[in-house]
Amino acid sequence: MLDTNSSYAYLLWCRDFPGTTVVAEVDGRVVGFVIGYLRPQAPDTVFVWQVAVSHSERGRGTGTAMIEHLLEAVAPHGVTALETTVSPDNPASVAMFAAVARRRGARMTKRPLFDPGVFPDNHAAEDLYRIVPTAQRKPEKELR
Repeated sequence: MLDTNSSYAYLLWCRDFPGTTVVAEVDGRVVGFVIGYLRPQAPDTVFVWQVAVSHSERGRGTGTAMIEHLLEAVAPHGVTALETTVSPDNPASVAMFAAVARRRGARMTKRPLFDPGVFPDNHAAEDLYRIVPTAQRKPEKELR
């Protein structure tokens, strides 16, 4: 489940991090977004904080396409790694990031990052997923 933030937080995010924000539209209607940032201590790494896709677009590759777009946008800045966190109860997100790794011929690793005990509320654990290298896409198969 997506942790929702205030509309104010999302507007600030888009204003302050436009280079790492992706919005998907269909017929002028927003159907998804990705928000992330370049890690200050690891500027070669883009951290994807949230991916949201409307119910009408799920299963159509919209999330993967937005992440691919983000990686293409940050590659000229020397970004070669993607990090994200996913709770263990979200296999759809893991599958989406695994698809990105496969498409790029990259390796995806997983390790624990935040245990439920560090959260002040009843939040699930968050595992850190890392995809490297992200700078190159596998060539698309030719259609015959």
